[in-house]
Amino acid sequence: MSRQKAPISLRLARLAKLAVWLFKTGRNLSNLDGSDPQARDKALITLGSTALQAVGAKLNVTTPPEHFHVSGTLVVANHVSWLDIFAMSALFPSSFIAKQEISTWPVLGKMGRNAGTVFINRNSRKDVEPINQAIAAALKAGQNVSFFPEAKTSSGLDVLPFKAALFQSAMDAGAPIQTMVLRYYDHNGRRTDIPSYANVSLAKSLWRIVSMPELHIRVDFAKPIHPAALPGQDRFALKDAAETYVREKVLEDVTV
Repeated sequence: MSRQKAPISLRLARLAKLAVWLFKTGRNLSNLDGSDPQARDKALITLGSTALQAVGAKLNVTTPPEHFHVSGTLVVANHVSWLDIFAMSALFPSSFIAKQEISTWPVLGKMGRNAGTVFINRNSRKDVEPINQAIAAALKAGQNVSFFPEAKTSSGLDVLPFKAALFQSAMDAGAPIQTMVLRYYDHNGRRTDIPSYANVSLAKSLWRIVSMPELHIRVDFAKPIHPAALPGQDRFALKDAAETYVREKVLEDVTV
């Protein structure tokens, strides 16, 4: 990790901007009623981009997808930080699948519920089938749905094994799968694990992030995977294809 820190005045300014963002975003999300998909997507794009601006994070999209902001897509990505959700929302607005504990977080939990987040118990196999059914229904209705197949956060310098269960929803809906890769860099352009949310509290993670002089998030997109174009393939094959792309990208510029 880089030991260089942002000036305390900049850290406090970022926290102040984040407080303003929380207030404005909470107000905007409370006005969503789900009847206008375009308004919802616009709100999610604004939510993501303004959150990143507040903490001083900058997005760098290196390989845009062939079809940007398509509807009815299952979006999957590696999971490093709570910032992942904002980076993805800024580029590909969608509902998220998140662990049940997040629903109890102050402010963020309520915001997630208003934004259409589906909270699941990762420790219960009973949740898998109804969640797949809910995701498939949303995909068929033209709604994008995102989830993290690793099921928990990593350091960002490696990739945890993907879980295949929720890939079934794309097969059931006949929906494309869009794979995204997120990598985090410091002010020197070096890969960093500082934004990682693994084994750290939300408050400590936030302070570490706002203390960075600069934070850059690079996002890569794979070609969309269409289950119909892979006859005879199952959810494990879809999982393997997504995981292979993510792992190759994550490891390509990690320095030992």
